[in-house]
Amino acid sequence: MAHRERYLVGLDVGTSLVTVVVGELMSSGTLDIIGIGSAEAKGIRRGIVNHVESAADSIRAALEDAELRAGVEIDSVHLALSGAHVKAFNSRGVVAVAGRNREITRDDVKRAIDAARAVALPAGREILHVLPQDFVVDDQDGIPAPVGMTGSRLEVNVHVVTGSSSAMQNMVACVNRAGVEVIDTVLVQLASSESVLTADEKELGVCLVDIGGGTTDFAIFERGSLWHTGVLAIGGDHFTNDVAVGLRMPIPEAEKLKRRVGCAHSRLVSPDETIEVASIAGRRPRTMSRRMLADILQPRAEEIFQHLWDEIRRAGYESSLNAGIVLTGGGSLLEGMAEIAEEIFSLPVRHGAPEHFGGGLADHVSSPAYACAVGLVSYTHRHTPFEPEPAAAGAFGRIAGRLRTLFKDFF
Repeated sequence: MAHRERYLVGLDVGTSLVTVVVGELMSSGTLDIIGIGSAEAKGIRRGIVNHVESAADSIRAALEDAELRAGVEIDSVHLALSGAHVKAFNSRGVVAVAGRNREITRDDVKRAIDAARAVALPAGREILHVLPQDFVVDDQDGIPAPVGMTGSRLEVNVHVVTGSSSAMQNMVACVNRAGVEVIDTVLVQLASSESVLTADEKELGVCLVDIGGGTTDFAIFERGSLWHTGVLAIGGDHFTNDVAVGLRMPIPEAEKLKRRVGCAHSRLVSPDETIEVASIAGRRPRTMSRRMLADILQPRAEEIFQHLWDEIRRAGYESSLNAGIVLTGGGSLLEGMAEIAEEIFSLPVRHGAPEHFGGGLADHVSSPAYACAVGLVSYTHRHTPFEPEPAAAGAFGRIAGRLRTLFKDFF
């Protein structure tokens, strides 16, 4: 980047699409979206790298697209991590309050969190996040920020997210091979929640459902904190495969058909509406009822949400979702998904897309497909101290970066 502390880059490497978002920290402290890039994902399956060179090429193509639009040279990113290898659990840490007057300090809080994260992990796994949920001071529970309070015993509840060391290292290696450095790794659900959930939803209780190409990642928030996360090994690609098999058509054409006229709820489709369907091996296209396509897509949508509802009930949060369900991710764009979810959950359901961002490309990222990448830069913005540069220096950096990007192939 032209100025590491001024430009933040989020990289979301999905099964179907690699997405890059470039954010600029303005002198006022706000975040503007100034660049986006995307490329078809290859060499990635359900968050796991299965072909390093192909994955690196996809990442490189998305980065170059973002560089051209933003006019800055990207040399470091914040990377989203997902996949079935990601596992999480809740833990508790307890410490005695140090100090003569028993006033809780930041050091006490840190010691309590360190105690909570001191758990034995299986071989080959490492901790990705340790996220505080709430604190207990002596017998008083539900405390969000205990610093400055007085007590003799401090407890903390945390959500610990872990991942496969090899899977994470392989993903980082692909990004490095694409020519950039990974500054930080962030859980997909955490990143997406940053851009699409409101503070009220997190306080009341909400389930975020991020439907990607290979997986469906979900997270449950309550009382302002993250309490449960999980991954279902079903995503948008399964819809595409169902269409390809059910209508006997090539997978690329099935994906286009799904995006163009697909609907996951047959009652939303007129029985008289027809569509043109491609055939295999050069045969002529066929004309079919659009409802036939919906009849193929609906069972898969019901399967995803039924599995998710079973997970929510197994975790004991079925009565905690007072703010309902928020759908995001590219897979949620399929028409009828919200209606199916409402029928299965009997809860309010809405689509979540990044909003309240400035910059010339803010309207381009107002889609569930960009929730994770935008959330990455927003999460970093909120958790990283920023000292604004002089306006002239920022403008010069943008110009210099644009020149480097446009002419880098000549040097």
